[in-house]
Amino acid sequence: MFENLKKLKQLKEIGDSLKKEKIEIERDGIKIIMNGKMEIEEVKLNPELRQDEQEIILKNCINEAIRKIQMLVAQKMMQI
Repeated sequence: MFENLKKLKQLKEIGDSLKKEKIEIERDGIKIIMNGKMEIEEVKLNPELRQDEQEIILKNCINEAIRKIQMLVAQKMMQI
């Protein structure tokens, strides 16, 4: 029983530490910052690009950030 409580505490600590982690992705003047809880904290667009170009680049930046966060979460979970 105490082992389960210990693991629960460790999971909470990992969740708290992930919130502090930041992933920044920038491509062609478009930048996003995402925290470890997969919440987007900042988006900067490039007004020199057409809207359709911005949409594609932004989508790619978000997908890359999510992949990096997933890797980070997996590494932290392996520590338990």
